[in-house]
Amino acid sequence: MVEWLPESYWLVRFLFQRSLAVIYLLAFLVAATQFRPLAGEDGLLPLTQYVERSSFRERPSLFYYYPSDRATGIAAWAGVALSIVALVAGPYWLPTPYAVPASMALWLVLWGLYLSFVNAGQTFYGYGWESMLLETGFLAVFLGAGPSGPPVVVVWLLKWVLFRNMFGAGLIKMRGDDVWRNLTAMDYHYETQPIPNPLSWHVHHLPDRFHRVEVLGNHVVELAVPFLYFAPQPWASVAGAATIGFQGWLMLTGNFSWLNALTIVQAIAAFSDGVLTSLVPVSAPTAADPPLYLQALAIVLAVVVLARSIRPVRNMLSQSQVMNTSFDPLSLVNTYGAFGSITRDRYELVVQGTTDETITEDTEWQTYEFAGKPTDPTQRPRQVAPYHHRLDWQLWFAAMRSSPRRSPWFPAFLERLLSADEATLSLLADDPFSGAAPEHVRAVRYRYRFTTPEERRETGAWWSRERVGAYVSPVSLDDLRLRQGR
Repeated sequence: MVEWLPESYWLVRFLFQRSLAVIYLLAFLVAATQFRPLAGEDGLLPLTQYVERSSFRERPSLFYYYPSDRATGIAAWAGVALSIVALVAGPYWLPTPYAVPASMALWLVLWGLYLSFVNAGQTFYGYGWESMLLETGFLAVFLGAGPSGPPVVVVWLLKWVLFRNMFGAGLIKMRGDDVWRNLTAMDYHYETQPIPNPLSWHVHHLPDRFHRVEVLGNHVVELAVPFLYFAPQPWASVAGAATIGFQGWLMLTGNFSWLNALTIVQAIAAFSDGVLTSLVPVSAPTAADPPLYLQALAIVLAVVVLARSIRPVRNMLSQSQVMNTSFDPLSLVNTYGAFGSITRDRYELVVQGTTDETITEDTEWQTYEFAGKPTDPTQRPRQVAPYHHRLDWQLWFAAMRSSPRRSPWFPAFLERLLSADEATLSLLADDPFSGAAPEHVRAVRYRYRFTTPEERRETGAWWSRERVGAYVSPVSLDDLRLRQGR
């Protein structure tokens, strides 16, 4: 019964809030550096497009009423500053009567600011970890601060998010692709995941038996372990530790933005102060009960979350399960799930430019390099997560298709390259023209695969590739504008 007392979770709350602040800090830094070229006033998907195609009620955002780069910049850097305040436990410095309301205001503003970016960011913010951060961040509003403990019901609501996150991912895998059922998914995963990291090549070449055990372990951690989150201690902590270990392995072997890090943050709720103090040499203070108004708000929150959970649970249990979907404009309760199907072949878009005014067989093309996605076969895969390179991820999706028709931002991207747009070039790792404008650009589609150990010893290359075809044939700035009727 002690696990239902607020003093059982003071240390858990403190650790959870500091960790969540780090995720928010990363998210707002990404918004500060990438939102303008991607979805700002002159972005690849302009803010005006969001305003014209959405209503505030459907997708509420500050930028619906203030669609400007100035507003997005102020909001992003304000989010960075407030995340730092949360990271250093700002509300805990205040006198006791003010700690809880200050904490609620701080986390509510962080949530509202990030909601504005997610709802206005269009395709570039269409990832499951965006709604997951919003849902988790909204629950953080009701955890309180200072010498009092958190409402225990909110801790259990965090466990409920974690459960849907993990169990939903497990269900969609079992339903979505034979490779998860016959235990061969990891034969492809490390090579075809959106952005491999330095260890991906090495793990890809581990024995088949190891990969079979990996998939089996995945099913256990995602389909069985989540039920233990609600078990008495120490079993809940064992489940939390298993989840953290699983997510840590994914962080070591891939670049999934802050998805894995955020799941680890959620898993902190599976522990109790008693377990934490037995594992590390820290002590938890004797916490008082949370204020009555916070306890009352927590009960109201629980009722809202349970009511909002009906549709996500129906979806999760449905044979036609949809992954990573929000069921309300505030992203209060969502459905999750990743990699329901595994890509067998990896395709990449190689974007190139030339200063030649006339294209001939002898034209020399220079290649744009990106921060995360593979381009140069000799370049070792980079570690970029938990930072999120949004353009690189969208290029991975775009490369799955043989033309840019379902990636309407891509022609705009080529136009920005032809204009040597400084903001767009800031999204790249290398501009071969050093800020000058090329005369033509093109995009070539390749099939990539990891080299074998023998090939790598001989060539030093991490990737082998073969050309599949033209994604966009050589095009000039005038050509693009003519196609767009300008």
